[in-house]
Amino acid sequence: MKIDFDAVYYEPQILNYELGIFLKTKYSSLPWIEIDSHNRIPELCTLNNKSFPKLKQHLILGIRKTHKYTENHKISDWLVPYTSSGCRAMCLYCYLVCNYNKCSYLRLFVNREEMLNRLLKFDAKTASPQTFEIGSNSDLLLENKITNNLAWTIEKFALQGRGKLTFPTKFDMVQPLLGLDHKGKTIFRMSVNPDEIIRKVEFGTSILSERIKALNYMADSQYPVGLLIAPVILLPNWKNLYNELIEQLSDQLSDKVKENGFIEIILMTYSFVQNAINTEAFPNATQIFDRALMTGRGRGKYCYKENIRQEAEAFLCQTLEKKLPHMNIVYIS
Repeated sequence: MKIDFDAVYYEPQILNYELGIFLKTKYSSLPWIEIDSHNRIPELCTLNNKSFPKLKQHLILGIRKTHKYTENHKISDWLVPYTSSGCRAMCLYCYLVCNYNKCSYLRLFVNREEMLNRLLKFDAKTASPQTFEIGSNSDLLLENKITNNLAWTIEKFALQGRGKLTFPTKFDMVQPLLGLDHKGKTIFRMSVNPDEIIRKVEFGTSILSERIKALNYMADSQYPVGLLIAPVILLPNWKNLYNELIEQLSDQLSDKVKENGFIEIILMTYSFVQNAINTEAFPNATQIFDRALMTGRGRGKYCYKENIRQEAEAFLCQTLEKKLPHMNIVYIS
């Protein structure tokens, strides 16, 4: 997958870092626009929602200053702010679009040594080995295509880390990771959805068959692996769509994935921010907000009604039990 940008917005301090210098050379043919802070770029804040796809063409470079770890109780023990935030893809439900003016575009942080050193120190002090989610703010496999940060991190952590790293992805570019000496300390999780939802909702991501191949490759390379069915979107024909998805997974996943992998299931949540952007930026896109099925969940947020959730959970669990009986469902949320 080729990744092109039309301009680079950068904090001048990034040129004090090795990665900043590398990116300056790599994208030397593009306009470089100096900014005071990656957190707020005034000329972009004033753009309307229709400009959302255009903003995705920009690359923002800065220094990460926020390093607060948040406890988590799913696959990981901690959510860790890491080398990027935002994404180039345009999934209509994306929770990263929490603040239109700062989360719509991909931001890369060049102080990776500081972030990894902080993580290693934290890891060394915990009472028992912990698992760290480093991909909750971006898709690190996509970022790796630009920076090689993910491969760099996996190898460094394998040598010095005590616990494990994990990240999810919707992309298939795993080739740079296959030959790494990861020592089993990185858990790879592939996010999947039915083909129709990928085509109509997850714009700019890899197709399902390529995601499945990538997951098989990673399992063959001895990475611990998981399958993330997320977010489950209840379109009118959702039972047919998710039945077809699980059939395809059953047919195409390798025996190694089926025998050793795990499953996470997350039902979609939505917000008025996402709805406002989607309505203006993608007026002809599939409507994923259904008032008849959804209810309020905090200020400006929506989730599926409890009876609807229970029906979906039961259907998915029963279908997975039939088709992928050896893959443990570790949680549904």
